[in-house]
Amino acid sequence: MPAQRPLIPPGLAIFFGILAVSTASIFIRYAQQEAPSLVIAAWRLSLAALALAPLALARHHRELRALTRKELGLALLSGIFLAIHFATWISSLEYTSVASSVVLVSTTPLWVAIIAPFTLKERAGRWVIWGLALALSGGLVVGLSDACSWGASGLACPPLAGFVQGKAFLGDLLAIAGAMAGASYLLIGRRLRSLRNPPLSLVSYIFVVYGVAALVLIGIMLAAGHSPFGYAAPTYVWFILLALVPQLIGHSTFNWALGYLSAAFVSITLLGEPIGSTILAYILLQEAPSGLKIFGAVLILAGIYIASRGQK
Repeated sequence: MPAQRPLIPPGLAIFFGILAVSTASIFIRYAQQEAPSLVIAAWRLSLAALALAPLALARHHRELRALTRKELGLALLSGIFLAIHFATWISSLEYTSVASSVVLVSTTPLWVAIIAPFTLKERAGRWVIWGLALALSGGLVVGLSDACSWGASGLACPPLAGFVQGKAFLGDLLAIAGAMAGASYLLIGRRLRSLRNPPLSLVSYIFVVYGVAALVLIGIMLAAGHSPFGYAAPTYVWFILLALVPQLIGHSTFNWALGYLSAAFVSITLLGEPIGSTILAYILLQEAPSGLKIFGAVLILAGIYIASRGQK
């Protein structure tokens, strides 16, 4: 952990980061009206990397040239996992609901908590574990709220076969794959930024990682037979907004916070995204949340609060 206290409290920065990433699913839904998911993912990371290039090359060129082989290898690996994360998660939004996709991809903390002790030797404290359990329970409630309903006879859900049939099940699997890739991306980033004291600068780190992810996604997009051009002007507006708001502001905030907070805690705060996405869907798409979804959101917030008590 760095010795110096940051100018902005990491907790406050993460709050605004959650607000930023909550817009992602809304922008993606709009862009998917015309563009394939892999094209959206490639544009998102490419524009983010291009936006960072002038600052990174002008002010951090020495640091970039001084990257060791180990640091460069970790950055490349982190970028590959980030590309997998976006390719699978954005694709999941074609097959399942926004709420289910966002909730399932938000199980990233579960995979972080499982993997971190073996990769970072970073044990989660008691409060973090309890907060993780409560937040994941809330995420499960939010996900089930799309299929289940609460009536006079209690909670009514379809049979198990109803969950595993059709496109929604494929979308759910893609979202879970995105969560696993996202956990790897966070853990590698945490390891990379902890190699130095002070840590590798945020701009240098995300420029390399976003650039690698963009190149990987461009390759996947072309291999799938998609073209990045030929779409209507509004679609490109959604591409730009995706790169600026949830990517450069949202994800960059979480990467910055990894220099001050544990990977487990940072990943748990990502569970706030389903809440923000639900609120935005209500405002912009007129999708009123059910009572079950609100209850799940309360559990998620409570889990984040409890986990924060255990964060030094």
